[in-house]
Formats: sequence, structure tokens, C-alpha cells
Amino acid sequence: MILKRSLILPLSVFLVAALTLLATILVLVPEPQQNGSRVPIGGPFRLTSQEGKPFTDQDLKGKPFVVFFGFTHCPEVCPTTLYDLTQDLEALGKDADKLRVAFITVDPAQDTPELMKTYLSSFDPRIVGLTGTEEEIAAAARAYKVFYRKVPLDSGGYTMDHTASIFLMDSKGDFYGTSNFQEAQDVRRAKLRQLVKNG
Repeated sequence: MILKRSLILPLSVFLVAALTLLATILVLVPEPQQNGSRVPIGGPFRLTSQEGKPFTDQDLKGKPFVVFFGFTHCPEVCPTTLYDLTQDLEALGKDADKLRVAFITVDPAQDTPELMKTYLSSFDPRIVGLTGTEEEIAAAARAYKVFYRKVPLDSGGYTMDHTASIFLMDSKGDFYGTSNFQEAQDVRRAKLRQLVKNG
């Protein structure tokens, strides 16, 4: 009985200290903002579809959408990403029809609408290829904060260095998040399902 009483005071002090610490943490850690300010990624653009028709950001809105910048002569990242997106859309089943997907070239000098159409015929038909003038592509890249540059090759010609993120946008055209080809398959697909559900 004496032993138990001797433990009461230290235990009480410990509990009070723990509760105080917990209360302090709850006060100091802010709750996630439900209505946070808009992330400045995405925006207006005017490009040309693989069918040779005018295509703007308004053609993507109304449904959640995915935007990926790349080029048809890309040796690895672009075809891998487009293949993954093709598989992911198939895995989504009917939910895939609730998404739009755009592949915007960063190499308009080579990527004509005809070449984009031929290249994308190997992937899901819901993926729309977009090209344009150098100025139009630069404007779209600026809107999405995408970096790209031409890299000369020793053998002649060039390749393109570019941002490899997949941009997830809600139905209003607001930034929702990103994905990329290095993520695990289940992570990518979970993000797309969340986009469909919340976008």
C-alpha cells in the first residue's frame, strides 16, 4: 500500500505534463486549410490538337484533367509515362471517362499534329496530343511552371530536357497535385481515383 501511494505523485505529475504537452501541440499545429489559396499552376493556353484543330484550356475543363509535357522523340521518360497513363486509365474502368488527358509537346519544331497523332496511336485514345508555335508552347509551359530546353547531341541533332511531372487538375482548371512515372503503380492510381472523386 505504501509503494502504491509513493507512485501516485510521480504518475500524476507525468500525466499532467503529458496532457499539457498534447494541448500545446494541438494549439501549435494548424489544421489543414480546406479553402486554401489557389496554387498558381495551370492557366489559359491556345494550342493545336493532333487533329489539326484549335484546342484551348477550356476544352479540358468541365472534368478533372491530367497534363503531361514531353516530346515524341523522347527516349524513355515520355513513352514510359504515356504507357503508364494508358494502363492506369484502363485500370480505372468507367471512371477513366470522367477524366481528360493532354500530352503537350515541348518540341513543336518536330512534333507536328500529324506526328503527334501517329505517335499517340500506340497509347490510350483518350490522350489528346497538343502542339503549336514556339510562342504558344512557351506560354503553356509558363502557365504550368514547366522547364524545358534543347540539348545538342554530339552525333548531331538534339534532344529535349524537360519537367517530367504529371499535373493533376480539377474540373475548374485548378491545380490538384502531381504524379510521375517513378511512383508506384498503386500510388499513381490512387491519386487518379481521388482526382475523379474530388475533382
